[in-house]
Amino acid sequence: MSKLEKLIASLLADSGEYPFSDTKKVLSKFGFLEVRIRGSHHTFRHEDGRIQVIPVKHRKTVKKSYVKETVELLKLKEWYEQRKGN
Repeated sequence: MSKLEKLIASLLADSGEYPFSDTKKVLSKFGFLEVRIRGSHHTFRHEDGRIQVIPVKHRKTVKKSYVKETVELLKLKEWYEQRKGN
């Protein structure tokens, strides 16, 4: 299992708050670039126009609701199941 697959598996585990650094890694692996930071809000944009804004608590963690939103935006469950099947 690759590092990316392990990160995604932990995102899918739905364990609550998640480290911002790992969330940022997953977004960047799926083609998102951090285009702006305003206070605690980090804005990521994909070349196809998708945007994800993530507020970071105390510059360390991301709330569970934003983790879920990111999982749905990137369709990580489908991606993980597809990789797991191969």
